[in-house]
Amino acid sequence: MDYKFDFKFNPADYANNEEEEEEDELAYRYDTQLLCDGHNLDPDKIREHFNTAFVGNCLLVVGDKTSIKIHYHTNEPWKVLEYMSTLGEIYDIVVEDMVRQSQGKKG
Repeated sequence: MDYKFDFKFNPADYANNEEEEEEDELAYRYDTQLLCDGHNLDPDKIREHFNTAFVGNCLLVVGDKTSIKIHYHTNEPWKVLEYMSTLGEIYDIVVEDMVRQSQGKKG
């Protein structure tokens, strides 16, 4: 069997895609991170809640029944803090403005 592949690579298209990805990533302004200590925490249920109740991207929920690490990009970080505070004690809270950071300013 003979296979023919026609690959076309346009560097300009690739550059535009990177810009679009960066714009999509910055559609959610605040990089929100925190730790939460509690009892009977369920990373899967927390992840499901984020996916249904909040708008954002780059969700990371890791941990076990007593400690959870959250990383999330959103325009409403206070909702993340409010929800997680109902599950346990939240600490090491970081909310960074990624738009300001992309402009070379302190986030």
